[in-house]
Amino acid sequence: MSGTQSRRSFMRQALTAAGAGIAWPLFTTARVVAAEGRPAPSDVVRIGHIGVGGMGSGHLGGYCQNDAYPSVAICDVDASHRTRAAERCKYKTVGLHNDFREMLDRPDIDAVVIATPDHWHALTSIYACEAGKDVYCEKPLSLAVRQGRAMVRAARRYGRVFQVGSQQRSGGEFRKAVELVRNGRIGRVHTVYVGVWGPSHECYLPPAPVPPGLDWNLWLGPAPWRHYSHGIHPGAFRAYRDYSGGTNTDWGAHHMDIAQWGLGKDGSGPTEVQYMDGKSYFEYRYPEGTVVQMGAVPANGIRFVGTEGVVEVNRGYFRTWPEAIGQEVLGPGCELFRAPNGHAGNWHDCLRSRERPCADVEIGHRSITACHLGNISYWLGGRKLQWDPVKEEIVGDPEAARWLDRPMRAPWHL
Repeated sequence: MSGTQSRRSFMRQALTAAGAGIAWPLFTTARVVAAEGRPAPSDVVRIGHIGVGGMGSGHLGGYCQNDAYPSVAICDVDASHRTRAAERCKYKTVGLHNDFREMLDRPDIDAVVIATPDHWHALTSIYACEAGKDVYCEKPLSLAVRQGRAMVRAARRYGRVFQVGSQQRSGGEFRKAVELVRNGRIGRVHTVYVGVWGPSHECYLPPAPVPPGLDWNLWLGPAPWRHYSHGIHPGAFRAYRDYSGGTNTDWGAHHMDIAQWGLGKDGSGPTEVQYMDGKSYFEYRYPEGTVVQMGAVPANGIRFVGTEGVVEVNRGYFRTWPEAIGQEVLGPGCELFRAPNGHAGNWHDCLRSRERPCADVEIGHRSITACHLGNISYWLGGRKLQWDPVKEEIVGDPEAARWLDRPMRAPWHL
């Protein structure tokens, strides 16, 4: 899609902004001696990283040289990832771990950044909450709807600050678009177009030798056992259903998140979902009559269409029809959203205030639930699903309802 920038570049900018001028947390378990030019011990939050390949490596770049948020522990099932990550860290006493449970047992870690493959998000996040660690977890939040709800329950039960890596929530162009829509500047919204790609599918890749230093059994974790294949690790796991919902949940977690934010559905969702076979898009219907089409649609990112105008937004791109709508400055009496100090910075601020961050776990869960429902319809041949967003149940279709969760390979369980 035009007007976009890479997720890694977007996150690097957010982390850079977060490191400047921020009010640091007032609590820590760290034992750090204050020095000139360094924050006092009470201002230090020590970070553990679970998954440091791909996006995890990008996240590490925002912390590995950071005195206020030092990286003190690195966990990855690939030894080569651990070694490369440790070489980047300012404090060479950083602990290296193969098993995330061992890392979470450490009392000197305050918060964790999770960037594992999608099928690991639920277990690592829930274990972290139970261990008393605050959480930043990459999107998509979960592999299945029931997993996402379990993550929300864990964050609430243990009082954790849980930020989902839906960085577009912190982007100025997205906030501006949502404010215009929510304040009625394009009239009643009747259609939203969300541009993404397709779902995941079964994996039939041939076997290959497991690379040295890779704990393949632990990489699979709760997923069904299968032989190692180069096409899964490193990096290409999102094509396969046991580990991800495909680009439909990868980019859908970003763009559907903005669509639901604009519609005021952060704590709710659609009531009807269907993959439109032959049209290459998913159709979501909301109680007010609004229709969201997600997939191969005419949109650069997200396009809100109302009775009096259009707003279209993507990373580095913003446009309205007519142009005057986008030039309006909203003032008193309007519904406005506070500009966060970068996405990581918003998490940092909330670690101090204990407020819920801009992409709180409940919001991330609701956004990805819509994407999961689209995938279920697709996997069932385009079946129309009736969804109860209050009870979070598929109505009148037990076969489809079985897809709301995924069985986990023993001994893993929620």
